[in-house]
Amino acid sequence: MDTIFIGIAGGTGSGKTTLADRLVDSFGRDEVSIIRHDNYYKRHDEMTYEERCKLNYDHPDAFDNDLLREHLLQLKEGKTVEVPVYDYTIHNRSNEVEKVVSAPVIVLEGILIFQEPMISELMDIKVFVDTDADVRILRRIQRDVEERGRSLQSVISQYLTTVKPMHEQFVEPSKRKADIIIPEGGENKVALDMLIQRVKKHLSQTM
Repeated sequence: MDTIFIGIAGGTGSGKTTLADRLVDSFGRDEVSIIRHDNYYKRHDEMTYEERCKLNYDHPDAFDNDLLREHLLQLKEGKTVEVPVYDYTIHNRSNEVEKVVSAPVIVLEGILIFQEPMISELMDIKVFVDTDADVRILRRIQRDVEERGRSLQSVISQYLTTVKPMHEQFVEPSKRKADIIIPEGGENKVALDMLIQRVKKHLSQTM
């Protein structure tokens, strides 16, 4: 199978997940599959919940990129992979896995996928979603409080101690590796249409 990888990166709350989801939803499951970097957070069963709460989840070392690369290469070979499922409520991987089938187009989304060379080099198209910091923090607060059961104070504390510094150190510089920079993520319909057309072109060439 002639598979291409589309990497969609950007800071927390930038809209990269919305963009990735809308791109994938525009096609059938046999045409486009998606992998989320967040599911590759390292497992820490050896730690208590309180200890896991103190970890820096916005540093590149928080991810099992060796496993991610292995899975991407297997998908490139046409194989199905079992992706770990991360549970944000316990700050750890769950015991579940999600099967992801190979497809002509694989979308990988995450904040740090361009920062890690062994992952970035596999991407055929690198997209960076660029959104103002004040918009991103408001979106993160709403998401973490409503969807992940976090307190407002814990979200603000995490943002100031790890999210913001790591964004400035790792995420923002990785923007230089992008082929395309998209403001406002999934709300940018022009950019989304361009990506859809690019995927359609690839699909027409592989049929």
